[in-house]
Amino acid sequence: MGEVKTSKRVETLAISLSNFLDAGAIVAGASGLTLWEKYLQLDNSALGLLGAVSANGFGAAVGALIGGRLSDKYGRKFIYKYDLILYMIGVALVAVSLNFQMLLGGYILTGIAVGAVVPASWSYLGEQAPAGKRCANIGWGQFSWGFAPMMIFLLAIFLNQLGLLGSRIMFGLLFVVALITWILQQRVEESKAWEAQKEKEKAAGFKRAPIREIFTIKANRNAFILSSGIYVTWALVAGLQGYFLPFVFEKIGHLSNTESNLLNALIWFLTIIFTYIIFIRKGDVWNRKIVFTIGCVLQVAAWLVLIFAPMGWASLIIFDVLWGISAGFSAQCFFALWSVELFKTEYRGEVQGIIFFLVRAGVGLISLVFPIMLDSMGFMFTGIILIGFLVIQLIIGAILTPETRGKSIQEIEAERYNSSESRQAG
Repeated sequence: MGEVKTSKRVETLAISLSNFLDAGAIVAGASGLTLWEKYLQLDNSALGLLGAVSANGFGAAVGALIGGRLSDKYGRKFIYKYDLILYMIGVALVAVSLNFQMLLGGYILTGIAVGAVVPASWSYLGEQAPAGKRCANIGWGQFSWGFAPMMIFLLAIFLNQLGLLGSRIMFGLLFVVALITWILQQRVEESKAWEAQKEKEKAAGFKRAPIREIFTIKANRNAFILSSGIYVTWALVAGLQGYFLPFVFEKIGHLSNTESNLLNALIWFLTIIFTYIIFIRKGDVWNRKIVFTIGCVLQVAAWLVLIFAPMGWASLIIFDVLWGISAGFSAQCFFALWSVELFKTEYRGEVQGIIFFLVRAGVGLISLVFPIMLDSMGFMFTGIILIGFLVIQLIIGAILTPETRGKSIQEIEAERYNSSESRQAG
């Protein structure tokens, strides 16, 4: 019994480390953004392009479409054989970049790798979890996602004193972690739920259900509106924040690079603490609609403080605390949960890939113009637009949050797809 538990923990760790590397790629670029700007004499358009094609934008969007489809067709483990090889090439290219073209190429490759692994990772963590421990298992992926930025911002405090060399070293460290993670992931077993689905298809002799079922089955339409609605609107804010917040702190808040990194590290420290306290420990127990709504309210409050309070240490720390706490049980946590629970195993990864594509494409588009928006419209007006996205997220979640606590994936699927109401089309 002990060996089984240890094996499950190693599996969870190996898969969760993909989230560490994904977030690490985003934040490593963000923490050194002003250093690259200075070294390569980049203008706002170039800065926006880097954000747009990176792991935070179009690169990840394209990768998610590819990875989601492949993970459904060939298995979750198939992705783990190749994805981190592409990731290592990308971060290595960034680490040795001598010009904008090399830097851009590294960002694109890393972004594609980040997007490709997301559907497989979230599906795997949810599919392998016991019925009453799904939030707990998925939560460790989110914990790892938050742990990476915290560590990178803390490292940046010391490494950025070396100038651009420090940023290069950071991407080199991501390469090392990726190599270790790739070795660990070669040992994980295939998802039992995916294997069972393939056996069922083989025995019945039927073809895979068409992806258009997302829109022709009522249960899928509701699930798609919920999952994409909360995640896209939240990510338009969080994605920009994750990549450009150090830039905002330094350019608008007039903080030093070290002060900015300390504040960002505080956000992520609170994120991982509250991921553990709320989502991992209580996500399978407490009413999820209430938990989700509280998180949304805290996010709106955080941005109201950031926009309307005088930008100083007091307001920035309050912003950090409010956002850091809410991020521990944010839309990303719930999307990872609901996208596993509410869609069929046969196209779960592809649906996740489509939604993640919408998320990262949206962040990519707004990243292209965000630096220009700050210059032309000002921080306050730009911030009000972002608050509007957070309010939309709150409304969608408050209306459509399902009650699935304690049920297995098989039970949820039977309830949603075997009822006549779920199969209504039109």
